[in-house]
Amino acid sequence: MSIEVKVPVLPESVADATIAAWHKKPGDSVSRNENLVDIETDKVVLEVPAPDNGILKEIRHETGSTVTANQVIAVLETGAVTVKSSAKPGSGNGESIPDSKHTDESTLSPAVRKLVAEHELDPAQITGSGRNGRIMKEDVLKMIEADTGADNKKAAVKIKQPIEAKPAKTEKLPAVAGERAEQRVPMTRLRARVAERLLQAQANAAILTTFNEVDMQPVMELRTKYRDSFEKKHAVKLGFMSFFVKAAVEALKRFPEVNASIDGNDIVYHGYCDVGVAVSSPRGLVVPILRNAEHMSMADIEQKIIDFGSSAKDGTLSLDDMTGGTFTISNGGVFGSLLSTPILNPPQSGILGMHKIEPRAVVVNGAVVVRPMMYLALSYDHRIVDGREAVQFLVAIKDQLEDPARILLEI
Repeated sequence: MSIEVKVPVLPESVADATIAAWHKKPGDSVSRNENLVDIETDKVVLEVPAPDNGILKEIRHETGSTVTANQVIAVLETGAVTVKSSAKPGSGNGESIPDSKHTDESTLSPAVRKLVAEHELDPAQITGSGRNGRIMKEDVLKMIEADTGADNKKAAVKIKQPIEAKPAKTEKLPAVAGERAEQRVPMTRLRARVAERLLQAQANAAILTTFNEVDMQPVMELRTKYRDSFEKKHAVKLGFMSFFVKAAVEALKRFPEVNASIDGNDIVYHGYCDVGVAVSSPRGLVVPILRNAEHMSMADIEQKIIDFGSSAKDGTLSLDDMTGGTFTISNGGVFGSLLSTPILNPPQSGILGMHKIEPRAVVVNGAVVVRPMMYLALSYDHRIVDGREAVQFLVAIKDQLEDPARILLEI
């Protein structure tokens, strides 16, 4: 019996999508729920699983094709399954049975393949619990747990690092003497969407940037003092971002204009702080949202950011993770940026830019000393945020970071 494989229902406001990568080719056997194809929208990558066991009979739309919701992209033939060359002789059941000599990446799901590569495991040494001995993600995690010990179980479950970037495969051109090479590749949907939103922000907002600098020594000393105790209690490392999120939330409460947005001729003041945290992924920059950040503890913030980072690299961020947001924090310092002017994420009215911590000579109490300094940048929409509020907003963040007790006391 033939089964049509269709494009799933796309997220709201997404009209079409692009086929990013097929993981099977016509004639390949597939298992139920095995990922057949990745479909890329301008926001997320969707995995389309096989609806049943069978043979992939036909692919109707190749990689790079534009498709719409419920469009037929492939045909699956169920019923009699052809025995592959990798089946053990004499199995006699008409189904492919993995063996230790033929268990390679082509027989593993993407999630399993990533875990195996990340931990340099031999698939032949892993006992599969799936249908016909197929290796499942849980089987890999059990082996990781056995190797690293029960104490590291939580860390093992969170590992989602991919072995390669998903959509665009751009290779460096070979350098040939006297030759001026060029290469033309299509934008990914995410990159095209980012470009569209950046132009929208530049065209529709009056963007201005104000700067300040913060002495990071108090925060660094606090982290050093309580780092081990914090990690022991909360099972997560104490990073810098939680300090900045908490400081930003307090500043947003004091200056609600920075947390507001323009809708037509109205100003919408948000009674909550949904803080977007810009993270990089193989597909480009994405901004998942810390919802109701005003109610989150520092441990909650650190854990959520770690989860977002892993999901971004793994390509598993959902549309809900990235929808909305009232304010954004971008950390260019992790890439070595000393100073920048971040651009607004519409329809938000403010974005905070963090930068590299650099030892510099500064004057403290009349004496020149060397302190770990960071430049801060606040880009804001001058249509609803005046320069005075923007400067005071940044000063409020600076004051809290230079005296972290203010964060706890909310003063």
